[in-house]
Amino acid sequence: MAARPIRIGAAAPRGQWRALVVSLLLVVAVGAVGAVASIDAAAFYAQIAKPLWAPPAGVFGPIWTTLYLFMGIAAWLVWRTRGGIAHASDAFLLYGLQLLLNALWSWIFFRWHAGALALFDVCALWLAVLVTLVHFWRIRRAAGLLLLPYLLWVSIATALTAATWHLNPGIL
Repeated sequence: MAARPIRIGAAAPRGQWRALVVSLLLVVAVGAVGAVASIDAAAFYAQIAKPLWAPPAGVFGPIWTTLYLFMGIAAWLVWRTRGGIAHASDAFLLYGLQLLLNALWSWIFFRWHAGALALFDVCALWLAVLVTLVHFWRIRRAAGLLLLPYLLWVSIATALTAATWHLNPGIL
């Protein structure tokens, strides 16, 4: 018996759940790469000067966990809508770029204490998230909507990175 062909926009039922797991594992891996660089982040964050509006250290973990979940689901929705990565290669290249910039920021800021480079990275990340969001939105509106909180958080992170770098010229 021949396998049924997969139409663009429809994925094999079993394959779609595997794709969701892979998508979620990918963002967990990105989070883990950032976490390795952030092992001493709590102590470093406590010692540097921050603007009055800076979020407390305890909110970063729950927020990033939620954002990674949303990112993984958004990528899966795009994959599912287009029937695979090959049918949305531009969107997935952008998605991969923003994941790379996301993981890199933690290394630049928390491990290497390079404020100017961290600001450059987070600005590039913001732009990559925006362009990814637009691409995802065009493919599947729900996928774009899932990236909106991420863009908002990266906007806050951009302002926080700039302010923190400015307030800590000897450290960053």
